Amino acid sequence: MSPALVTFLLLLALNLLNFIDRYILPGELSLIQTDFHATKEQMGALTTGMFFVYMLAAPLTGWLGDRFKRKPLIIGGAVLWSLATLTTGWVHDYWTLYFRHAIVGIGEATFTIFAPAVLADFYPERDRNRILSIFYAAIPVGAALGYVAGGMMGSRWGWRAPFLICALPGLVVALLFGLFAKEPERGASDRLKGSVNRSTVPGLLRNPAFLCATFGLAELTFAMGGISNWIPDFLHHPIGLTVAKASQVAGASTVIDGIIGTAVGGWIAQRWLRTNHRALYLVSFWSVALTIPFGVLLFFGPTKWAVPSLFAAEFFLFLNTGPLNTAIVNSVSAPVRATAISMNLFIIHFFGDTFSPQIIGAVADRTNLRYGLGCTLVTLFLSCVFLLLGARFAPPLEEPAAT
Repeated sequence: MSPALVTFLLLLALNLLNFIDRYILPGELSLIQTDFHATKEQMGALTTGMFFVYMLAAPLTGWLGDRFKRKPLIIGGAVLWSLATLTTGWVHDYWTLYFRHAIVGIGEATFTIFAPAVLADFYPERDRNRILSIFYAAIPVGAALGYVAGGMMGSRWGWRAPFLICALPGLVVALLFGLFAKEPERGASDRLKGSVNRSTVPGLLRNPAFLCATFGLAELTFAMGGISNWIPDFLHHPIGLTVAKASQVAGASTVIDGIIGTAVGGWIAQRWLRTNHRALYLVSFWSVALTIPFGVLLFFGPTKWAVPSLFAAEFFLFLNTGPLNTAIVNSVSAPVRATAISMNLFIIHFFGDTFSPQIIGAVADRTNLRYGLGCTLVTLFLSCVFLLLGARFAPPLEEPAAT
């Protein structure tokens, strides 16, 4: 296999394990809440703590990624989050669990920034949507496995067991990455010239293609982070499923819709790019717009329609996964790509899922979980506005032919 393919497959495996680790907690929130006698707001704060550290670590890791080799940084991040997950077996109070979950954010802030930048150096602008759509398909698969591991294994063996079992593969893949992955030359596959707005840090603040995609993703991330954190608990109460059944349904909808939705969205965008360089933004816009009516039906409709509405909403939501992340990568040039991705991560988590699980939990404590999750519909609408605006500034896929 080529060095690009080997590195891609190992990054794909790390991305899968990254999201398994992240979604074990939502899969067994009810079990942990009962054990620690915590409120919903406190349980939401666990995810807030992780993303807060993740958000603060991102600028530093982005700076490092544009100046040093990324391979050892990726390995270090994978080892850190795997060890933090392993230590959960010795957690016996809420604040120790909070600290442990926050530390995971440091490890994730390295991998999530460096992996897309490395892949962009292997593949040119026109091919990145295809590659990144496959890469990001690991998100729903990992999330589903995390839900199921947390709900089913946690119900049978206690909520600490899934963390212990799922930590070890991360260490193994980190070792394989160190042995077989390659570090590509920065910018080796870029076909567009680097303008000031695309290739300098100050220019990022004047780059409308980057900013619109980033803030569109931020509003979307508020909704996705909040929904993914609370949907198993929502299916348990008020919908009425058992903890294990709720985690299975959440996992099934995430993995089925995630794989199919990500594949379909990537395919549509790839074909549309042949005739319209704005396709990455437009597919993302329609993805979010079509999610909203099914979200209304899920949160406020009849109980019997909750599960079908969840499957429909998640399918449309996942259509944007590859195109929107590709739009962000393509909006900047290699010299500042890691910094741009870190800036993107800071913004999407600060305005997105760092606080949304806790905000939803706080609203649910004062009203109910239906109204708490209903907050996400507002941010989905705002995401549509940013993405439609961003389509006006989408960069071409290559330099125009000389005349």
